[in-house]
Amino acid sequence: MTYSKLKQGKSVPFHDALTIQLIQPDDLSDIINMLNDDQVNPYLFFAPADDSLYQGFFNPIIENTADAIQQGIWPDSPTFVIRDQQGRYMGMTAITQVMFLQGNHEVGYQLPVHAWKQGIATSACKLMTDIGFNQLNAHKISADCYAANLGSYKTLEKCGYQREGCQVDYYKTEQGFDDKLYYGITAEQFVKNK
Repeated sequence: MTYSKLKQGKSVPFHDALTIQLIQPDDLSDIINMLNDDQVNPYLFFAPADDSLYQGFFNPIIENTADAIQQGIWPDSPTFVIRDQQGRYMGMTAITQVMFLQGNHEVGYQLPVHAWKQGIATSACKLMTDIGFNQLNAHKISADCYAANLGSYKTLEKCGYQREGCQVDYYKTEQGFDDKLYYGITAEQFVKNK
């Protein structure tokens, strides 16, 4: 995939019959609906939350994205929304710079239930990883997830990420506690995996 159209904020083909585009203001309601879904938010450390929290988090990203598109550059935190051909929301993904650590980025992806187990997260993770190393000059990309989130860490492993650590009983859940798993890939590992 060439990234010029994606960087311009245009919708481009993605994962068979889907499209992907930099986040737009109209995407926020779909994102909030997903994050408030009781089947999704047990896998997210920041959900459930009040809608104002999500708006406070995403509105600056949306504004920065609009500014970056006008300037022809990548946003500070490239965040993308995935949709099907009918415009149905199929998830979001991002590659974000780690604050104060130049060249370190984090990858993330969240999908609504109807988009699970279709390989979309794997395609999203691969795309974000490629953008991180080939567009943003990352030297390291990391991710973390709940140990119970089998789909998330299997996605990372399919994309060449290595498990780098575990914090035991890190997250308090309704069932007790869950571990936090750490994954990462370096630029060198990425090149070797190609």
